[in-house]
Amino acid sequence: MALFTFQSSINLKLHSRLTVTNSQKPERRFSPPNQSVAAVVFGDAGQQSRLYPLTKRRSEGAVPVAGSYRLIDAVISNCINSNITKVYALTQFNSTSLNSHLSRAYSAGLLANQEFLEVIAAYQSPEDANWFQGTADAMRRCLWVLEQHPAFDFLVLPGHHLYKMDYQKLLEAHRNNRADVTVSVLGSARDYNTGFGSFNVGSGNRVIGFEKEPDLIPVFQVQGSKFNQKFSSMGIYVINRQVMIKLLKESFPKANDLKNEVIPGAISLGLKVHAYQFDGYWEDMRSIEAYYNVNMESTKKTNMKYNFHDRDFPLYTLPRHLPPSLVTDAAITSSTIGDGCILNRCSIRSSVIGPRTRVGDGAVIQDSVIMGSDIYQQSVHEQSIGVGDGSFIKKAIIDKNVRIGKNVKIINRDNVLEGNNETNGYIIKSGIVVVLRGAVFPDESIL
Repeated sequence: MALFTFQSSINLKLHSRLTVTNSQKPERRFSPPNQSVAAVVFGDAGQQSRLYPLTKRRSEGAVPVAGSYRLIDAVISNCINSNITKVYALTQFNSTSLNSHLSRAYSAGLLANQEFLEVIAAYQSPEDANWFQGTADAMRRCLWVLEQHPAFDFLVLPGHHLYKMDYQKLLEAHRNNRADVTVSVLGSARDYNTGFGSFNVGSGNRVIGFEKEPDLIPVFQVQGSKFNQKFSSMGIYVINRQVMIKLLKESFPKANDLKNEVIPGAISLGLKVHAYQFDGYWEDMRSIEAYYNVNMESTKKTNMKYNFHDRDFPLYTLPRHLPPSLVTDAAITSSTIGDGCILNRCSIRSSVIGPRTRVGDGAVIQDSVIMGSDIYQQSVHEQSIGVGDGSFIKKAIIDKNVRIGKNVKIINRDNVLEGNNETNGYIIKSGIVVVLRGAVFPDESIL
């Protein structure tokens, strides 16, 4: 798998152009900083995560994907590839892992004495002793930071979706329409709830109504207008700087949520709210099954819905500086292998193997996601992190730092579709066995 990373060891000088290098692609040079827009990325979806138990100790944006990346890397990479040079990441729920990843991966990109990415973690203050109550509340309480950047518009982005978008085209549409707010919507029909509601769009892509999902109850609509089409929201908004300040401080000073309160409120006030249709691949990780399918797609050579190997629109992440993977007489087919793995005489087919994974002799891994390990184990007196000799894993997601003994079978023996055995270190969703982070399975265990 191609791995594009910031080379943090390079001493980046203050030039009028920022250079980012990688081992697969010639130097990519960015134009001078675009002072007219700043991105605001929300790193998590709150406590009601649909990726639990992968989010038991981390936020959705920090969930590993395709062996070497985190989900939030897709959104940050979109910003990099769109020449957006100022990003604020607002984090709160289970944010330790995400904050560490963002600060280590992206804050080294200096340009004109400004950090490329600034993490703003939830905080308490003398004026407000509460944590962030929602996306609108978070932005309102961080306005004093956001206003320091001389932006005309703010680009608001969820940090846990997988897609590739040139945000400059979205911004161009926003400015050509002289819109107060532009919402990005899915151009093609979807058979599931995106979680961000739906917009009724009239002529000229003017938004004239909003409906919550899944109830599809009209919340705001412009009276006397004829609805033309309904589009699912992606939760991506471009908001004019002054409009955002007025909406958050004056029009809706008590609103906590952007998608259900502030954006529909802007429609009700008669502001110019326009829709931008996005026709590319978009996955909102709506379930464990969707997450599993994305990882399986990453092992394919062709017809990938999301191309992790795209040289023209690369995906960036944290450079780990790990040794190459060591493979000893292993049979590996249609799989993605991360750095620093030690793979002995094993069989791996159609699987994603994360960094520092150890797989013992005779082990078989099929159609599975192994996230790997955060450390190389030093002690020889305890069961090893990794997959032991003779073990068999099929259609499973194994979180980090799991210890799987010898001759263990993780195969969903009873063909359970949904099951919660969290006390024993695993659950089953849509027939997929999900092993919790740090779980231990003794020799001869059968799941």
